[in-house]
Amino acid sequence: MELKSKLSKKYQIMVNDVDFTKKLKLSAIFNYFQEIAGLHADELGIGFNTIQRKFGVVWVLIRIRVDIMEYPLWNDEIIIETWPQLPRKFEFDRDYIVRDLHGNIIARAVSTWVILDAESRRLQKSDVIAIDYPPIIKERAIDCILGKLKPYSEPKLAYKRVIGCSDIDINGHLNNSKYIDFIMDCFTMDEIKKYRARSIQVNYMDEALPGNTIVMRRCRESYAPNIIYVDGLDENSNNTVFRALIDIVPNE
Repeated sequence: MELKSKLSKKYQIMVNDVDFTKKLKLSAIFNYFQEIAGLHADELGIGFNTIQRKFGVVWVLIRIRVDIMEYPLWNDEIIIETWPQLPRKFEFDRDYIVRDLHGNIIARAVSTWVILDAESRRLQKSDVIAIDYPPIIKERAIDCILGKLKPYSEPKLAYKRVIGCSDIDINGHLNNSKYIDFIMDCFTMDEIKKYRARSIQVNYMDEALPGNTIVMRRCRESYAPNIIYVDGLDENSNNTVFRALIDIVPNE
């Protein structure tokens, strides 16, 4: 079978994928990205089950940025495209474009993944799963560097959340899309009615396991009032589990 440089898939926005405004939830688009990345990795011979069985490693998302120009509504159909870049020493980049059925781009995303040893959870070099890639699409969905995130104001407690079994993915830790629900729960209903996320970057820094309590904090950045910083700390270790920056704009 000829390997595809890019994979495209149509999605219908189901009722479970929208919030109370009937617009696509941020966590749902993260789920879509995770699914289509997995499907393309399967086609390339480096899917989750394959690399765990052959090489004893697992995929882990460590950074992602999503820019949303337009939020689709309940029952809308969208098309998501994804393609990988050539891996670096440790990191694998993957890009995404979201289009409406007229071909208009309504969202863009770039992500960085690594592989960890399934038992020790230690970082592994990318050549552990070296393959012959199809022709690489060098165009990036977003021209940016997914750098470190830090607050410039003092984050304040938003709430605490105990990680439950339903939050856990096949790697045994908190699923990357669940973090997005946790982040959005830092906002009030009124804020979500008034504002929408135009862009979000999330850096996943430590594993969150069942029974862990995550201390959720947020602040509005002093250098730009439309930028909201959110992070999550493990209550016991005080380790930072994730950091996020959200660029919000008023709803039209």
